[in-house]
Amino acid sequence: MYNIKQSTDTKEAAAIEARRNREKERQNRFFNVRNRVMGVDVQALNNQVGDRKRREAAERSKEAAYGTSQVQYDVVVQMLEKEEADRTCRLAKKVQEFREQKQQLKNGREFSLWDPGQVWKGLPTYLSYSNTYPGPASLQYFSGEDLDRDTRLRMQQGQFRYNLERQQQEQQQAKVDENYADALSNQLRLAMDAQATHLARLEESCRAAMMCAMANANKAQAAVQAGRQRCERQREQKANLAEIQHQSTSDLLTENPQVAQHRMAPYRVLPYCWKGMTPEQQAAIRKEQEVQRSKKQAHRQAEKTLDTEWKSQTMSSAQAVLELEEQERELCAVFQRGLGSFNQQLANEQKAQQDYLNSVIYTNQPTAQYHQQFNTSSR
Repeated sequence: MYNIKQSTDTKEAAAIEARRNREKERQNRFFNVRNRVMGVDVQALNNQVGDRKRREAAERSKEAAYGTSQVQYDVVVQMLEKEEADRTCRLAKKVQEFREQKQQLKNGREFSLWDPGQVWKGLPTYLSYSNTYPGPASLQYFSGEDLDRDTRLRMQQGQFRYNLERQQQEQQQAKVDENYADALSNQLRLAMDAQATHLARLEESCRAAMMCAMANANKAQAAVQAGRQRCERQREQKANLAEIQHQSTSDLLTENPQVAQHRMAPYRVLPYCWKGMTPEQQAAIRKEQEVQRSKKQAHRQAEKTLDTEWKSQTMSSAQAVLELEEQERELCAVFQRGLGSFNQQLANEQKAQQDYLNSVIYTNQPTAQYHQQFNTSSR
């Protein structure tokens, strides 16, 4: 019972805490002046969302490319593994076929020595001296008896000699084949080295020819470019000389003021031909400047006089204001003194009247009997 009550209290406390947290979040959201007045920067949020989407798209494309490359690598690995398995299977099949064809048990050199069916394949013992079959009681042959031992030994020696000669021949033939294979490999290596040397020599000669051709082409191009630059410099020098001569002989460098005047409008001046003002123009401008300077000086003097008058008027106004304030203070002091004397007189009169009331009019004080009789009569 206690545990159930405790669990219920815990759930209620958790629910209350959750409601309290939600209320705090709501209050923070409502009382946040920045969000309530300024609002949220939607453009910045959209930019962040766009950047995140672009980043996610780039990551997805990268993962897709990586997955595609992994699939390609897996396909290549599977193809290589399948090719390796096929090659291993073919090699095992060839080895098995070679063993079945060339390495049979019956084709062994020493098979006749340890052949388990040799006794059953040979003729019975009694057939070596008689064609009749003696009975078991004739005691003509016994288990383990070898009547053809000498013949068998001679045949085994001959077989051994034949096998030995055959082994020697095979060893000699293998040595000859090995020497021949070594010679062929040496010849092939020498031929490959010679071919490589020849190819290297050809490549070196081709490279040298290419470098020579490139050098000749560069020289020809440099010569053409040098000729072009020389022609360009000559043309530029001619143009510069012609420009210098034209500038020297034209009215551009002369001091003729008539050059700067426009033909259709004499009052206008050509900026690119203007050489400056004439002394008369400079004198007129200086005279006009002097007139403007005198006018400016007179204007400044008038402004200075006006400022002086304004200052004097301001000072006089301030003095009058000070005098008025002083008079106001004196009047206030006189009024305060008169008001004080009037209040004192009123206080004295009120005190005299109160003394008169207390000493003359209110001399008889009512007693308790008076109040009792008054109450009885009122009933």
